[in-house]
Amino acid sequence: MSKADTLEVSQLRIHERDTGSADVQIALLTRRINDLTQHLKTHTKDHSSRRGLLKLVADRRSLLDYLKRTAFERYQAVLEKLQLRK
Repeated sequence: MSKADTLEVSQLRIHERDTGSADVQIALLTRRINDLTQHLKTHTKDHSSRRGLLKLVADRRSLLDYLKRTAFERYQAVLEKLQLRK
């Protein structure tokens, strides 16, 4: 875990020991998605990793939709801090 990743997760925590809120889960999924994207740039024929990447993207999308529905301010903060489109 790089220092930048740690900062993003710590900035999105609701309280000190928060590891399960949607905000933190989205940050962790984003890091894994970025890592897998880099992996697939060099290993283009790794179809099982590509399938895993698509599942992670779908999971993150579901969490973002949930956050948008329930806490719009937090949703906007997550998009801004993680520099996600929308």
